[in-house]
Parts: sequence; C-alpha cells; structure tokens
Amino acid sequence: RTTAVEFETRVMEELRFLDMPGVVFQAQRTRCPLNASGCDEIHFLISVNPGEAMRPIWQVASGGELSRIMLAFKTVFADKEDTATLIFDEIDTGISGKTAWKVSEKMGQLSRDKQIICIPHLPQIAAMADTHFLIEKSVKENRTVTDLTKLSEEGSLRELARLLGSEEVSEAAISNAKEMKITAQKAKEQTT
Repeated sequence: RTTAVEFETRVMEELRFLDMPGVVFQAQRTRCPLNASGCDEIHFLISVNPGEAMRPIWQVASGGELSRIMLAFKTVFADKEDTATLIFDEIDTGISGKTAWKVSEKMGQLSRDKQIICIPHLPQIAAMADTHFLIEKSVKENRTVTDLTKLSEEGSLRELARLLGSEEVSEAAISNAKEMKITAQKAKEQTT
C-alpha cells in the first residue's frame, strides 16, 4: 500500500510534466480469493480532466494519453528495471506542439541512463535523437522489403525538414530543422 501511494504520486508528477495538468491517477488494490498470483488485484484508474470520474485507463484514455501514460510508467520504472534499451513505436500518436516537445524532453532525460529507440512521426520527437535512421519500404521481386539507412548530419536535417511538412526541402525548412536540433541539444544539456 505504501508503494502504491508513492507510485501514484510519481506517475502523476510525470503526467503533469507531460502536459496533463488535471490528471488524477490511482493504483486501486482489491482483495480476491487466494490464487497462484496472490490475493490482490491491481487496477489502474485515471481521471484525465478535472471533474471526471476515476475509470480504468483502457476505458477513457485517448491514443495520445496512452502514449504519455506509458512514457510516465517507463520513467517511473526506469531506475528499477534492469533494461538497458527502451523502444517506443509512435510515442507521438495523438499529440502535437507543446505536448510533443514535453514528450521529447522526457525521452531526452531517459536517454541519460538508457538507450532509446524511437520511431516517431513528429519533428519535435525526432529532433531529440543523437542518431537518425531512415526506414523505407519498397517492393523488390514482388516482396515488400524494409531498408534501414543511417543518416548523416545533413541527412538528419533534411529528414527533420521533411517531417516539418515541406515536400520540397527549402532553406527555410532546413533552417527550422537546425533550430530544432539546437533547442533539443540545449534541453538535453540542461537535464544532465
């Protein structure tokens, strides 16, 4: 019970950082008949907006909220897990703007102690990476194949510019991509 209260507090702190200011999170413990798993059941309940009732996460959380909840869990457990690598596929689902930047900052913090592999679609998330790879699918001999190419610094900037929505990569888009990389680097340096 003591651990549950500490866990709830830490998860809510992380979720508030991740742009969910009115969130209330609870790890509800209920007694059940003794079985191979013990005699307790734990249910994670959440209210994502003030005034909403507490409900199971799976009933109320949107895609973007689920991404942030998972990131909050991973952050809370990061120092307790003996896992060297964390993988996030589309952690930016359902988020944008300021919230995407907060997720990016949190991933930058996690990367101090863990290797992070992330497949993002937003430039705010991609800008935080130290190394970029381009993943492309194509059809060769009637089979779909996936190619993975490590990008140079210039290639990374061009890919960030493309993620910014520029079909033709202009100097303005490249300049914006450079600015995002500089801002991300400064954020990483502040967390060390």
